[in-house]
Amino acid sequence: MKFWWVFPFAAGIALFLTGCLRRFSIARHCLVDVPNNRSSHVIPTPRGGGMAIVGSFFLCSPFLWRMGVLATSQLAALLVAGSLVAMIGFWDDLAGVPSHWRLLVHFVAAGWGVACLGGMPPLPLSGKLVYLGWPGHAGAVLYLVWLLNLYNFMDGIDGIASIEAITVCLGGVLLYAMFVPGGGQQWAVPLLLLAAVLGFLFWNFPRAKIFLGDSGSGFLGMTLGLMSLQAASRQPKLFWGWVILLGVFVVDATVTLIRRVLRREKFFMAHRSHAYQRAARMARGHKAVSLAVGGVNLFWLLPLALLVGGGVLDGVVGVAGAYLPLVGGALFFKAGAREA
Repeated sequence: MKFWWVFPFAAGIALFLTGCLRRFSIARHCLVDVPNNRSSHVIPTPRGGGMAIVGSFFLCSPFLWRMGVLATSQLAALLVAGSLVAMIGFWDDLAGVPSHWRLLVHFVAAGWGVACLGGMPPLPLSGKLVYLGWPGHAGAVLYLVWLLNLYNFMDGIDGIASIEAITVCLGGVLLYAMFVPGGGQQWAVPLLLLAAVLGFLFWNFPRAKIFLGDSGSGFLGMTLGLMSLQAASRQPKLFWGWVILLGVFVVDATVTLIRRVLRREKFFMAHRSHAYQRAARMARGHKAVSLAVGGVNLFWLLPLALLVGGGVLDGVVGVAGAYLPLVGGALFFKAGAREA
């Protein structure tokens, strides 16, 4: 493996850039998240540190392209869609952007990414490969937009979004390495993102010295979604594996959204009613909850994803089996319940 050096290089760049962003934010008194009654932190903290992940990934991914790991279409999907989401998120971190403009950019970025990857790949359903055509392509766009927004919703306590990305990417690496023989070295792409997030996590682990911000959370959601579609194009069963790996964030955000919509609340407004936020208040801290999310990913969701990737378990059955206990956990912690 001639490109092994890319991964520690990416982690080092992210580590260095995050420190620079933090110092800049403190010195210029900008990009500071001031706590309010809907915050899960208690002291003003710089945000926008996710741009370090973006910068590290963008600097290093062309090396993988030059070495034949990334196809040109993949590189275009990741860089253009990721940069659009990161830029609108960074603008929102700086000055605030109306939600309809953010959503428009999200759909443009998602449409570009899906088009570059050739649309929604066929999916295994009931033992058969099903080509979904244009409805599938539209569904893939909606999937990416929801994933990047739910990642934003779930980035509310120290370290949780970083640990989610690291463990999901680790699962993606294993799925590629074990079930795509002769599929090139595609595992290097999620490993690159894992390395970049690991460099940022040094600054973000509880207690966080800097937050991801909308730029980083949106970028992670979009990039993980694009990686799952690319994995499906190599081996259709892997799509369900990635969906399983993302289960904690998908379930908590979706259950919370549904319950708030049913009560006719302004679901797009900031709140503290996600299951992970309630759990953090019960635990009187962030670290235990963030580590618990990593543990669920590694010891519950990853084994199920590997069973699906290996064909031992049907994809839809695997997703249902993985998600049902997560739904129970979300309801136990009263995800989306009315706030006191």
